Amino acid sequence: MLQYLVVLLDDTSVSYCHYENPKTERHLISLLDLKAGILFAMKQNLMIQFVYPDYEIPDEYQKEIETIDHHKIMPQELLFENADAIILDGCVQANLPDNFVKEGKIFVMRTTKADFFANYGKMTPLIEKAERLNVVLTDMETFTENDFLIYRDVLDRLKDIVKEIFIQGNLPQLNMLTDRILLDKMNNCNAGVENITLAPNGRFYLCPAFYLEDGNDAVGDLTNGIKIKNQYLYKLANAPLCRKCDAYQCKRCIWLNRKTTREVNTPSHEQCVAAHLERNASRNLLIDMQHLGAWKDKSIEAIDYLDPFEKEDNF
Repeated sequence: MLQYLVVLLDDTSVSYCHYENPKTERHLISLLDLKAGILFAMKQNLMIQFVYPDYEIPDEYQKEIETIDHHKIMPQELLFENADAIILDGCVQANLPDNFVKEGKIFVMRTTKADFFANYGKMTPLIEKAERLNVVLTDMETFTENDFLIYRDVLDRLKDIVKEIFIQGNLPQLNMLTDRILLDKMNNCNAGVENITLAPNGRFYLCPAFYLEDGNDAVGDLTNGIKIKNQYLYKLANAPLCRKCDAYQCKRCIWLNRKTTREVNTPSHEQCVAAHLERNASRNLLIDMQHLGAWKDKSIEAIDYLDPFEKEDNF
């Protein structure tokens, strides 16, 4: 059942996930389509997430946006106080103004594996002050076996950073470490199931990545509504491996799935192994934190595999 409507305000709206946005020419959604999208969300009882470009949109658009409950997803260039989620491009937060990193803000850091491996330590101020930090690796599909070893070591070092921040009196949220501890069921992206995207052309897409990759890959429009072919494939119940998995923090990105395995409900080896490395690091963090008195009611079992394909009783 749909719960969220993602509205791309412009073709150059910031990416907040794995996909890149190659568009450089501005194309603002029409005011008519914006109003129709808001009305659609009202009728369907959906929470709207407006995704902003790196320039200030006209006042008449801002006024229309404020007519409904919503969340604003904005690039760091805007430096808007009213952003709900601020997108960072790479490990650049060390260069942010002192008054920019404030308590209560959610940050999403999109970064490559090379940048992350080399500069993960620079995330400490954000982990300390932000309400939440989500790290998105934009080249997940290129991970090698050596990258997995490095990723495991980096997660272990981040574990110690999170633990030290807790000792100092804060309880941070870092998606790749704390989410698995707090979740008791899958919390995937759920594009096409719980959320749908309205693009600047007035058409619906499974998520922004599908629009930016192929504008003809629409699943409906504001006039005729939404019709997703084989929608059952996007549901967890119809993902044979994922429905048995307990790497609850995995985003199970359907765009990455299709890109790497040609099946929307089957993640790649790289996505699975990375998710299980995070799961194991979360378990190690949980053990450490329980010694410090936190999360006593939580548990994560030990496993002997990193890719569910390696576990015979999954078949």
